[in-house]
Amino acid sequence: MPSHALPDPGAKFPVAEFLRIGFFRNLVRSPLIEAGEYSYYDDPEGPECFEEKCVLYYYDFVGDRLVIGRFCALATAVQFIMNGANHALSGFSTFPFGIFPGAWREGFDPSAYGTGHRGDTIVGNDAWLGREATVLPGVTIGDGAIVAAKSVVSKDVPPYAIVAGNPARVVRMRFPAEIVERLQAVAWWNWPADKVTRNIAAITGADIGALEIAE
Repeated sequence: MPSHALPDPGAKFPVAEFLRIGFFRNLVRSPLIEAGEYSYYDDPEGPECFEEKCVLYYYDFVGDRLVIGRFCALATAVQFIMNGANHALSGFSTFPFGIFPGAWREGFDPSAYGTGHRGDTIVGNDAWLGREATVLPGVTIGDGAIVAAKSVVSKDVPPYAIVAGNPARVVRMRFPAEIVERLQAVAWWNWPADKVTRNIAAITGADIGALEIAE
């Protein structure tokens, strides 16, 4: 790639010398997984394993979606546990009799699975999920958030929060509330790639005024 060229958002492996990095929106097959441009997954076994390795208990008949924004960084072995992992809690037993063929399946009401459905799992823009972080069903992770390695995220993460632990808790906010509000108003991740390129210094810097007047 010429030094002046922009990364190709349609590439599967955007860094030729590091094939462990992949723009996973170009690698997944399920229409229920959505990812924004430039979001990548890093895995020494190859990013093409993202869908099978990182999105677990994902069944089409459940219908929940995994939605990930632009410019997100996902480290090795990040895991999204989808609603298909949930067992019905409305009866005396949580055993999934209905998934087995034959007499156990006859007369089983599939809607029983819906009692534990927690909705779509959503990751905002410019989020960073550390190695082996686990995200449970129906969680929303805000723009600019950081999830520490091996954390288990069981509830929503505010924009620009740093969370860690099991269950993950807010360790601190990256910026004061006023700056977070202004960053979300700027929403640089929605800019065209050439404008992002012209303003990388402002995006990676700490001067909100420079970001707000970027051209």
